[in-house]
Amino acid sequence: MEEKKTKPKTQPNNPLHGIKLADMLEYLVKVWGWKELGRIINIRCFNNDPSIKSSLKFLRRTEWARTEVEEFYLYTLEKKGGPSKD
Repeated sequence: MEEKKTKPKTQPNNPLHGIKLADMLEYLVKVWGWKELGRIINIRCFNNDPSIKSSLKFLRRTEWARTEVEEFYLYTLEKKGGPSKD
């Protein structure tokens, strides 16, 4: 039996489509730093011994926190400009 390949669904109205959570978090840390990020979004994993790995683990399991980070990422892109292409 031949498997049909389907094209991935595009989401033209979703500005976060195709952006990994890890990329968002790394960009926010680069722009704001952990201290300021923890002040703006009061999440323990940003304030106590912060790391990308522990923050990703928490954000993937906690919908409200992930939503806060995604919204702040969009705000940052709007105010500061997009991630630089190194």
